[in-house]
Amino acid sequence: MPVARFMRDTWQRRPLLIRNAFPGFVPPVSRDALFELARRDDAESRLIARVDERWSLKHGPLQRLPSTRRPDWTLLVQGVDLLDEGAHALLRRFRFVPDARLDDLMVSYATDGGGVGPHVDSYDVFLLQAWGRRRWRLSRQRDLALVPDAPLKLLAEFRAEEEWILEAGDMLYLPPGVAHDGTAVGECLTYSIGFRAPTYQELLEPWLTDFADHAAVPGRYADPGLRPARRPAALPAAMIGRIHDALRRRRPTQGDTQRFLLRYLTEPKAQVVFERPARPVRAQRFGEIAARRGLELAPPTRMMYAGGSIGINGECVSVPAGSGETLRTLADQRTLVSPVPRLPLAAQALLHQWYAAGWLHFGGESP
Repeated sequence: MPVARFMRDTWQRRPLLIRNAFPGFVPPVSRDALFELARRDDAESRLIARVDERWSLKHGPLQRLPSTRRPDWTLLVQGVDLLDEGAHALLRRFRFVPDARLDDLMVSYATDGGGVGPHVDSYDVFLLQAWGRRRWRLSRQRDLALVPDAPLKLLAEFRAEEEWILEAGDMLYLPPGVAHDGTAVGECLTYSIGFRAPTYQELLEPWLTDFADHAAVPGRYADPGLRPARRPAALPAAMIGRIHDALRRRRPTQGDTQRFLLRYLTEPKAQVVFERPARPVRAQRFGEIAARRGLELAPPTRMMYAGGSIGINGECVSVPAGSGETLRTLADQRTLVSPVPRLPLAAQALLHQWYAAGWLHFGGESP
């Protein structure tokens, strides 16, 4: 199926099972490698187990895991694309969806019967079966009531309407709001490529905070000729009106929302740590070396653009004159191959700042 047809007919509309989506797929992160990641402090990991109908949840780092011969447990590791170059390369194959929607690549390992129970996600997800087999059951039910006091958001009633067993290389796409339950058939690895779809309510508070940080409202409240208060605890109507008139003059614009989204959607995850170069090249030589060797964004770096602005790792900057096309190419391709066009000094200084922070590195250089 061409990507354009998938986006037109399936994306955000209906589930889709794609048999043999990745023929001969070799997982970049194996079971044992995933176990090692779960032990790391910079990895977000969870261990979920079920005994009869009782569920348990433990957050990482996870130094010890149950025996792989024990059934009914699952290990989940979020943001594997930030920890493994092969996983990062796999994620890039899904860039037909804008980076603004991308969340991360989660890898889950489960022993026979393992899973996280019937639930509903609030995001789009591609469920790629990497190794072993998993049974997926789906429902379009509207009853989304949850089990009370459970450690997971489990559906109280789940009535499966469709069922498939996915083999290695098969992939299932699910839009938000589709009830589903995945259960391992023997040991298995599943890769979940998730795309966030935040509620407007979730965006409201950070949007208002960003607007308040950048809004300039001149003047100071004053009330000359104020009459003596007969009811001192009463909030004066004139004060309400005067302050309301002053504040409403600075209304948010589309540019305010653009700036907010460039910052908010590129904010690195909490556990991300950028590795700065041990011996950074001085700014005077940076442009020459970058032109010869090219530049690559570090795997955790999130970079987007809109209008004349660039968002990168939670910051929003204006595009220096004469460098717009080059910086947009860097964001789209995540690399600038040599020879890199000679950039204005302002753009070189900006790139050198990002390089010194560990946000990008020279081509062919390990991050």
